[in-house]
Amino acid sequence: MMVLGLLQQFGPMSGYEIQQMMNSAQTETWASVNPASIYHALKKLQGEGKVVLEAVEQTGMRTKTIFKITLDGEAELRELILQGLGRSALAFPTEFYTALTFANQLGKSEILGKLDEQEQEVRRLYADMKSGSEQKKAAFPDAPLPWQVEAIFEHIYEQCELQLRTLDRIRRILGGEAGSEGDRRG
Repeated sequence: MMVLGLLQQFGPMSGYEIQQMMNSAQTETWASVNPASIYHALKKLQGEGKVVLEAVEQTGMRTKTIFKITLDGEAELRELILQGLGRSALAFPTEFYTALTFANQLGKSEILGKLDEQEQEVRRLYADMKSGSEQKKAAFPDAPLPWQVEAIFEHIYEQCELQLRTLDRIRRILGGEAGSEGDRRG
């Protein structure tokens, strides 16, 4: 969906250009799409007739292959968007829940140490997403972010804040050092 969507929205591009757009948008973090997988996806989509080779440009020693979405690719993208919008977006942190189930087998200091590690990771992700949002706003200062991009950022922020509150509650249950929820949110 990511490759087809970018080609539909921005027109014909090379794999490298798609990869750079995904890197700058941090798709690996919020969409679980690894930019390094783009070339495999393009080859697969080309084999399925969803994209076609539009041009091959030679610049010195470099070859740039430009891909274009087909009508079949546009229909596929539409179906994928509809499917994605209709599926529950609720995801449980199952590994975390399983670890909590058996956490009583560990010492309190071990648990608190790991919760601190997780908090730092959540705060890093939160800061990265805030920075990404600010970069997008700065790149287009005269235009508001599209509503769907705003919705994505807000949901990510809420997920981070929820996880930070959960970590804080667990610390309180364990009797560990914990600041107020407002202090921990970032």
